[in-house]
Amino acid sequence: MGAGSWGTTFAKVLADSGADAGTAVQLWARRREAADEINRLHRNERYLGDTPLPPNVTATTDPAEALSGASLVVLAVPAQTLREQLPLFRGHIEPGAVIVSLMKGLERGTDARMSQVIREELGWPEDAVAVVSGPNLALEIAREEPTASVVACPDRETAAWIAEACTPDYFRPYTNTDLVGAEIGGIVKNVIALAVGICDGRGMGDNTKASVITRGLAETTRLALALGGQLETMSGLAGLGDLVATCSSPLSRNRTAGRLLGQGLTLAEVAAATTQTAEGIKSGPAVLDLARRLGVDMPITEAVVHVLDGALTVDDMAARLLGRELKSEGEKA
Repeated sequence: MGAGSWGTTFAKVLADSGADAGTAVQLWARRREAADEINRLHRNERYLGDTPLPPNVTATTDPAEALSGASLVVLAVPAQTLREQLPLFRGHIEPGAVIVSLMKGLERGTDARMSQVIREELGWPEDAVAVVSGPNLALEIAREEPTASVVACPDRETAAWIAEACTPDYFRPYTNTDLVGAEIGGIVKNVIALAVGICDGRGMGDNTKASVITRGLAETTRLALALGGQLETMSGLAGLGDLVATCSSPLSRNRTAGRLLGQGLTLAEVAAATTQTAEGIKSGPAVLDLARRLGVDMPITEAVVHVLDGALTVDDMAARLLGRELKSEGEKA
């Protein structure tokens, strides 16, 4: 449900994995032009260029048609629109279906993770809601460049079933029961990538960016642990792996948005210059709000949010971070 870059790419992953078994994968697209292009040309050029899609991927603009008979429902809409779109899907999801979230955002106003929004709006059982996270740069995966990822679900058997459904030779899913840790890793890395991008836009070097990535992982871990996540998740694909990919790749929309901010563009100008949502811009304030409520210190996130709301200039951001009180690297704050 969602024919953006990652939604379309994951549809390809599922279709390639199930091609021999005749698995049918249907995409729901908001735009009629996108659905027609996928059905006629087997392309989604707006997001994936000339990358061909398998013949067992089709598209529709009708949610009921997309969801009819589906045992696996994958949600890939912009995170901040999820709650308002779920009522459109609710009556068409098959009882007993497993729901997978590809979204890496925290809802503004409620600070809810996407799995929480899904369960609240649909009343779905906890063991039937999962997330896919990790280093998921869509265009690389669509080009079938080898990557590994994580399927996280509280129920091990469900996680394994989902993983089995998305195992083409270029995509290796690992399973995990730490849904909270996998989601938090995927959410906060977008905010840290904005910080790295800002540093890049200001012409700062690799030492600076490596420092931001490393300390960014530390504050991501603090938040995940405060919410009940596991330390091992943060050192794995859904934590460190996703963070490194998002902070280092020119394909990363959040790093790109940060770089443009660092070069002096306004938020409106950044939005006009990019075609995809930089989720860190939307989720950053919610991450900071959640951290404050839990008493978790997140200085990089705080600095990024202050840049976004105009309370801090990009020139002042580095000085603010480096001017913090001296302490042991292992301290929690």
